[in-house]
Amino acid sequence: MSLEPWYITGLVEGEGCFSISFTLRAKLNVKIETRPSFSISLNRRNLELLKEVQKFFGCGGIRYSKKDRTYKFEARKVYDLIRKIIPHFEKYPLCGIKKEDFEKFKVVCKKVSANLHLSKKHLKEIIELSYAMNPGGKRKHKKEYLLKILEEEKV
Repeated sequence: MSLEPWYITGLVEGEGCFSISFTLRAKLNVKIETRPSFSISLNRRNLELLKEVQKFFGCGGIRYSKKDRTYKFEARKVYDLIRKIIPHFEKYPLCGIKKEDFEKFKVVCKKVSANLHLSKKHLKEIIELSYAMNPGGKRKHKKEYLLKILEEEKV
């Protein structure tokens, strides 16, 4: 089976997610690690489809999520996001609400790729953009908490 590019875009419109997570890391100067991620979650009956998606993009991995009992294709390497995932959606754009999340995701990935997430000023912008994405999503840390940590650090 060979997947069509527009099929991938449609699948992502319904089952995909562009997200940015943040992890506290004492060893980093800014104390906050920025982790962009693109994923598609499907029922285990569609595991073969996820394998085809992985083959289509030529990157990422597939894992089982016990939390919601789905399989997830996930791409997290910034290089893959910049070189494979983002170009796909620029050429075959999303039409729904995820398009707005994608545009923010693209900006964040480019900043991370340029190592701008290691500066306090740019990390603040990244946090603001990230928390404007996926408004219904769950987050480990509140935006205000991360911004407070940034303000406390002498970066």
